[in-house]
Amino acid sequence: MRLPPAIIGHTEEVLREILRFTGPADGTLSRYFREHPRLGGRERGVIAEAIYGLLRNKSVYTSFAESGTGPAMRRLTLLGLADAVGLESLGGLSEEETAWLDRVMQIDRSHLPLSMKSNLPSWLWEKLSACYGEEQALALAEALNTPAPLDLRVNSIKGNRETVVAQLAEAPIIAEPTPYSATGLRVKKKPSLQNLPLFKDGTIEVQDEGSQLLAQLVGARRGEMVADFCAGAGGKTLALGAIMRNTGRLYAFDISEKRLAKLKPRLARSGLSNVHPVVIAHEKDAKIKRLAAKLDRVLVDAPCSGLGTLRRNPDVKWRQTAEGVAELNVKQASILASAARMVKPGGRLVYATCSILDEENEGIVQAFLAQHPDFTLLPASAVLAEQKVELEMGDYLKLYPHLHQTDGFFAAIMERKKV
Repeated sequence: MRLPPAIIGHTEEVLREILRFTGPADGTLSRYFREHPRLGGRERGVIAEAIYGLLRNKSVYTSFAESGTGPAMRRLTLLGLADAVGLESLGGLSEEETAWLDRVMQIDRSHLPLSMKSNLPSWLWEKLSACYGEEQALALAEALNTPAPLDLRVNSIKGNRETVVAQLAEAPIIAEPTPYSATGLRVKKKPSLQNLPLFKDGTIEVQDEGSQLLAQLVGARRGEMVADFCAGAGGKTLALGAIMRNTGRLYAFDISEKRLAKLKPRLARSGLSNVHPVVIAHEKDAKIKRLAAKLDRVLVDAPCSGLGTLRRNPDVKWRQTAEGVAELNVKQASILASAARMVKPGGRLVYATCSILDEENEGIVQAFLAQHPDFTLLPASAVLAEQKVELEMGDYLKLYPHLHQTDGFFAAIMERKKV
């Protein structure tokens, strides 16, 4: 079935705005669709798929678009749409455009230079290939450029994995247990969940398996005082609350009132009453100082480049810069030092990011430990064994999409020495 020619114009218009990289692509797409309510569900799906395909493969497509005639933005748009739905589905093309697309779509991409095949900005490709070697870096890049599956977390306060699998099957949605997280399910396709009773009543939440494992590493227990220091919309907060069996006191700190507002409806669905969302002005807020040395466990899911989440947010690699990462490093070190003050002697501190860059991960942790001799590193391998997670790791948790089928995540577990 041929798509109406107007789809090309809509895709080109929104692509032009997204390629300015002034904000997240998903927000720009959502706003465009709100402004164009006559676009149907199928048309929106095609436009979104073409845009995300272009963002994932921008290096290759930009090179291909140098051939052909006509405006470069139209050529890019046609490449994205042809890859998304097939050349035969596109209407309103000239004979010349059809012939050019047909020729370009047959190019054997396996012979392209590695840096172009990676579809990463040159600064990032150079970092990854220097760190992992070209072969591993390309395997990582290809996995990051593949759309992620849909992972769910079963809220153990309200249900168990086996029952939820059976209930989803009635929808019919096929879900399989994730290999590492005991509360995780992986859905093969991407069905709409909003209207499912399981979603409405808080039995399931959308959460990547890697993110679920970060919550487990905190090792929170019943009755403890715990903080999620950079809570955001609260995915890990909710996981921690369930692990604590809705007991104790769990603080959800964030500097963004808007982000914490997104936690409120999720919290209401979850059935948790032990979570206390708190807006703070900055990491040295007086509300933090009042909790000095009082908390059993603190999770610092630090603001980071987000480069581990490219499967879901491919625009991040084009919006992020080496200079931006350096600025984040200063913030990460400051946030970790401030959060550490809340940990009581014998308590646990977990530093985590969704980054794959050493300077946001080991670099921050090693500098922190050098400046804070009252903290020691707990090997991730030991903590995973303590949590009964069958996953081979060394001193740190390092998750990668090409090895673990999760987003890219890092975590370091530290303990404050007892006096």
